[in-house]
Amino acid sequence: MDWGTELWDQFEVLERHTQWGLDLLDRYVKFVKERTEVEQAYAKQLRSLVKKYMPKRPGKDDPESKFSQQQSFVQILQEVNDFAGQRELVAESLSVHVCLELAKYSQEMKQERKMHFQEGRRAQQQLESGFKQLENSKRKFERDCREAEKAAQTAERLDQDINATKADVEKAKQQAHLRSHMAEESKNEYAAQLQRFNRDQAQFYFSQMPQIFNKLQDMDERRATHLGAGYRLLSEAELQVVPIIAKCLEGMKVAADAVDAKNDSQVLIELHKSGFARPGDVEFEDFSQPMNRVPSDSSLGTPSDGRPELRGPGRSRAKRWPFGKKNKTVVTEDFSHLPPEQQRKRLQQQLEERNRELQKEIDQREALKKMKDVYEKTPQMGDPASLEPRITETLNNIERLKLEVQKYEAWLAEAESRVLSNRGDTLGRHTRPPDPPASAPPDSSSNSNNGSQDNKESSEEPRSEEGQDAPIYTEFDEDFEEEPASPIGHCVAIYHFEGSSEGTISMAEGEDLSLMEEDKGDGWTRVRRKQGGEGYVPTSYLRVTLN
Repeated sequence: MDWGTELWDQFEVLERHTQWGLDLLDRYVKFVKERTEVEQAYAKQLRSLVKKYMPKRPGKDDPESKFSQQQSFVQILQEVNDFAGQRELVAESLSVHVCLELAKYSQEMKQERKMHFQEGRRAQQQLESGFKQLENSKRKFERDCREAEKAAQTAERLDQDINATKADVEKAKQQAHLRSHMAEESKNEYAAQLQRFNRDQAQFYFSQMPQIFNKLQDMDERRATHLGAGYRLLSEAELQVVPIIAKCLEGMKVAADAVDAKNDSQVLIELHKSGFARPGDVEFEDFSQPMNRVPSDSSLGTPSDGRPELRGPGRSRAKRWPFGKKNKTVVTEDFSHLPPEQQRKRLQQQLEERNRELQKEIDQREALKKMKDVYEKTPQMGDPASLEPRITETLNNIERLKLEVQKYEAWLAEAESRVLSNRGDTLGRHTRPPDPPASAPPDSSSNSNNGSQDNKESSEEPRSEEGQDAPIYTEFDEDFEEEPASPIGHCVAIYHFEGSSEGTISMAEGEDLSLMEEDKGDGWTRVRRKQGGEGYVPTSYLRVTLN
């Protein structure tokens, strides 16, 4: 079944149908174009979302990157970013293979449809023109027949009229004969025109228009087939990225399974373990015993050097608990502002980086030497002198890095000794601490005879107590109940010290302390413990860092 046979009289229907088909093709192209814009916008929003939540710092500088939770989250973000890339591929595929190709094909179909309908209209105009000629010849034949009949009647009437002359009768007969001849010619012309029109009409309905309609049918079927292929491309564009998207989703699943809570807990320990020992027990303070005071119990004791007298640690408002606010620390090159364990790790990292840089410079020096040898053997390849600045620069870098390696190695050895000093089972391995100053601390000038001896005895106590933290005893005057002054720095106890004399304070080896007052030249430094209490300790027992 074809349009030329079955729809020979539905010219207007076919015209509307083919136009509808082309409009449908254009609507689908517009749909795919808007779908492409949606995919592009979706991919752009996904990429913006990934950029928003992706860690800003590099992984090696971000402690959080060591946690499996953070690593899994970053992996999920990367998978989402890859997913966005697949959406962009879908948009690109639809734009190139559907929008552009179908839009071009639609223009070709419109031109072909226009050509077929123009051909059909020309054939119809020719048939209409033949029909008009047929009508004209028919009317002429009809008119000539009437004129011939009228002329014949006139000639017959004159022939019967006795009053008519012979000349009038002959003239009328000639006129009737002429009119009859003209009617005969019109009849022949009309018959010929009718035969020609019937032939043209048969050719129009049985040949020309069926061919045109069949061409339109073929065009419309090709358009429908092409449109169906465009529909298929819509799904194929999705199917092409399904394996990659499946891998992205599988990667997200793997990232979710990679979260290890136990390992994260261990990572937190490794990152933030300070290496300090826990504070010792708080000893009982016997206020029933008489206390040494200066001139009177009602006045503030002021030693000769101007320092206020210190009384019991209960007067201090320093917090003992680990949740208190930390004082701001000054970042130092040797990382001494960090706890021992963290200092050791950071120094180890710096040492490894310096060693890698040193090895790189050494390799570069060897390569430059080989290149110089090649230039000396084959001068046409290059000038050996041109390499001297680079060789000199490399040698300078090597010397600088060697010095830095030595410096970090020394710091690392010191840090490792600090870590070991905070472990109870290794205290006996350390050297004996220096003796405290011979002079009494500023707060106990009246007891200078006993203070020196007490301090000498207490300096040997760490060897027998194996790292126990001594309780804190520091006496303050009653007026020191006001808010304590701000520290001017911080320090670390290199050795254990038992503050047994008035004005001194006990400290454990490796303990972090707040520096309240520098050494005035008498060998004593005033510090504050984190657990509470403030007093003087030997300066030689401390490593001090000023703010």
